[in-house]
Amino acid sequence: MNTTAPHILCVNPWIHDFAAYDFWARPLGLLYLAGLLRASGCRVSYIDCLDRFHPRQPQPDPGARDGRGPYRKTVIAKTPGLEDVPRRFSRYGIDPEWFVKDLQSAGRPDLVLVTALMTYWYPGAAETIAAIRSVYPDVPLVLGGVYAALNPGHAGQCMDADEIVAGPGETRVFHLVEKYTGRAVTPVCDPADMDAVPYPAFDLQHEIPYVAVLTSRGCPFSCDYCASCLIEPRHRRRDPGRVFEEIRYWQRSYGVRDFAFYDDALLVDAENYADVLFSMICDSDMDVRLHTPNALHVRNITRSTARLMRAAGMTTVRLGVETADFEGRDMDRKISEAEFFQAAAYLQEAGFDSRELGAYLLAGLPGQDPASVETSIDIVKSVGISPIIAYFSPIAGTKMWGAARAASRYDLESDPVFTNNAVMPCQPEFSWELVTRLKRRIAA
Repeated sequence: MNTTAPHILCVNPWIHDFAAYDFWARPLGLLYLAGLLRASGCRVSYIDCLDRFHPRQPQPDPGARDGRGPYRKTVIAKTPGLEDVPRRFSRYGIDPEWFVKDLQSAGRPDLVLVTALMTYWYPGAAETIAAIRSVYPDVPLVLGGVYAALNPGHAGQCMDADEIVAGPGETRVFHLVEKYTGRAVTPVCDPADMDAVPYPAFDLQHEIPYVAVLTSRGCPFSCDYCASCLIEPRHRRRDPGRVFEEIRYWQRSYGVRDFAFYDDALLVDAENYADVLFSMICDSDMDVRLHTPNALHVRNITRSTARLMRAAGMTTVRLGVETADFEGRDMDRKISEAEFFQAAAYLQEAGFDSRELGAYLLAGLPGQDPASVETSIDIVKSVGISPIIAYFSPIAGTKMWGAARAASRYDLESDPVFTNNAVMPCQPEFSWELVTRLKRRIAA
């Protein structure tokens, strides 16, 4: 058996969509695998097709702000079936010729790992895989990520991959390495132990504008529209001290100041978890900015937690409100009217303002009256929080899937591309009028 260390290439693919923006977006699962494989003795390369800081970029990224900004984009033909949507369609990410040169520079790998995040982004992953095959046609390639987890059958039929991994990769990747390279690699730790797994390999990026932090996997809730419990059925947590050490490592070693929490339930049992982590940060000499692009559960925001969030350096707070129709909501049970107003008061008392506080509101739900979204906008604005419209994307396997299928103008079962929230799949048609109305309501 060949005993040399296998070369593993990890690739984050292009996005094909009507709109895409880097809002604290990193392929965290893939970077965790890269870190774990490297620590276990593999040679690991990483290419990010969404890299806004690519060295071939002709000028500095004009939109970079604390790591957020627009991707490079190229207008392309719409994916078949979406011709009815009156919007321009684009490839988001680096130029294809840059990608080919990066593949050649990385050298021939023994195995390629490709992720695919949003299910309706799979056409971008398909183009990425085709480009990899054009350079290294005989190298085995494995596809994972959210798309593979939620649509393994579709992925198996439509993607030119040697294997589809429909679930967490940490516990399977070493088997895959041995299967496709013929070389056994012993993991440096128990891959299932969240506290033992090495940090994600953010240092393989060209720049580290920010670091995504995961304190837990899964969610104790089971909202009708959410796939979290399908992807990760159990809610598991890291030790808060371990999370603190990770934040301190990236700041001390690489000067990172911005950290985005990727958790689905960061504040659950905050007194014994998040508050402990925030207190550690407060007691340290670190100057950090913390962000929560994934929604926080409003019910868990106490006066003490709000104060600790502020003192620790939280500057981007996103709340999971979904709708301010508190009496009629039946898609989740996360929040009451009193809890919402109380949380808003605690956050403002702690020093947060409307530029830092945002509340996600769902629009485009099956059978939803747009007027109810406008009412929700008004209620959220009335307490000094910025409304943020999140257009609904139906997900197979969720409780709302049946209603979404019945309401959609597309055959959602036939192709995940029709679940794209940018096309408003559960409305009679895509409506610029609705988009404009809601934007004006927010700005009023």
